[in-house]
Amino acid sequence: MADCVFCGIVSGDVHAEVVLDREDFVGFLDARPVFKGHVLLVPREHVETLPDLPAALRDGFLAAAQDLAVAVKEALGAQGSFVAMNNTVSQSVPHLHMHVVPRTKGDGLRGFFWPRTKYADGEAADHAARLRAVLDA
Repeated sequence: MADCVFCGIVSGDVHAEVVLDREDFVGFLDARPVFKGHVLLVPREHVETLPDLPAALRDGFLAAAQDLAVAVKEALGAQGSFVAMNNTVSQSVPHLHMHVVPRTKGDGLRGFFWPRTKYADGEAADHAARLRAVLDA
């Protein structure tokens, strides 16, 4: 896609520090990292969200994310990682990307970045039933 910065990185037209270069996926350092070593993993094919990812790429995408999660520990001395992605909402670039962020105990990152809520009586069961209805269809 011509105006997609991640497609530009994949094609080599836009500079990025590439750390993983595979047939179907590219991993590169985030230009605005949460912590140094924060990697973005993208499919080479322009896909906007996780639901758009072709089935043939799903296993490879997760395998590449696993490899990056291991790499941030071994190469950077991290104790673990935070792995996440947004779909549409809060997705700064409309090209599927998974964040792999190195973590160390006491690094200051506190849980998720959004406030938590609670279910009122019966709401959890209602939400679960609605989700099951779609998944079972």
